[in-house]
Amino acid sequence: MLRQAFLFLSNQQQLYDFASHNSIAKKFASRFVAGETLDTALPAVAALNAKGITASLDLLGESVSTEAEARRAGREYMEMLARIHERRLDANVSVKLTAMGLDISEDLCVNIMQGILDRAREYGTFVRLDMEGSAYTERTLRMFEDRLYPSYNQNVGIVLQSYLYRTQADTEQANERKCRVRLCKGAYQEPATVAYPEKADVDANYVRCMHALLQNGNYPGLATHDETIIAEAKRFARQHHITSDRFEFQMLYGVRRDLQEQLVREGYRMRVYVPFGTQWYPYLMRRLAERPANVAFMAANVMREMVSKRR
Repeated sequence: MLRQAFLFLSNQQQLYDFASHNSIAKKFASRFVAGETLDTALPAVAALNAKGITASLDLLGESVSTEAEARRAGREYMEMLARIHERRLDANVSVKLTAMGLDISEDLCVNIMQGILDRAREYGTFVRLDMEGSAYTERTLRMFEDRLYPSYNQNVGIVLQSYLYRTQADTEQANERKCRVRLCKGAYQEPATVAYPEKADVDANYVRCMHALLQNGNYPGLATHDETIIAEAKRFARQHHITSDRFEFQMLYGVRRDLQEQLVREGYRMRVYVPFGTQWYPYLMRRLAERPANVAFMAANVMREMVSKRR
């Protein structure tokens, strides 16, 4: 019921128009989205860099329906890479393949991604292929492995989601290929036929995959706000003499900023995922629709951070 409600709200243009001009709505969104333009996102990245935190910029929007939209998104990503380079910011970018035309044509998507990756290679930087719902998992991994990674193995990586049954096998294959992986739990609403329905099983699979990536992976990104899992990553790294420069923790913009800064003080690497763009309202609604528990998650983490700062 909640999922359907959030999806309904995400498509209501009148509500978007209201929210985009409502100071309270925009203030809430600004906690998790770095503004509507690249000009607002880049200072957010610079502020993170000043704290010793790197970033991954993401232009909000996905599932384009025309070639013109896909190519425009591709040009915007190349502009993002150029501006990051010009300002000497410590940041890479995250890309959704459906925003690059995957649902229109695989060849179109590959062509656009090649342009982005050519620019990334020119600047010596990196592009992360975000993972979407399970309907796109196989298509994303096949395109990555067959058509992008062979030519751009230093400049492109993937995301794996621990709530999928297949992820442990995908982790092993990624380690064999020596490709870079961002490991997250996954936020989409998935059927029990493809994903663990229980949080405890998702967490256990995350830890199994995390151990494999730490021991045999190529600079994995451990995307989690879960302090128990973070503590386990630290313990495992110490036990196996894995130095802190061989992996990084990753978190969302605006979530557990206190913990982000704490990890940096402890000598760990931290990267923050920084979304921006005019699609912030549907982005927030869809994120909540993917997993309504995110409402409580976000609220709890904001409160936890506030309490931490008062101590």
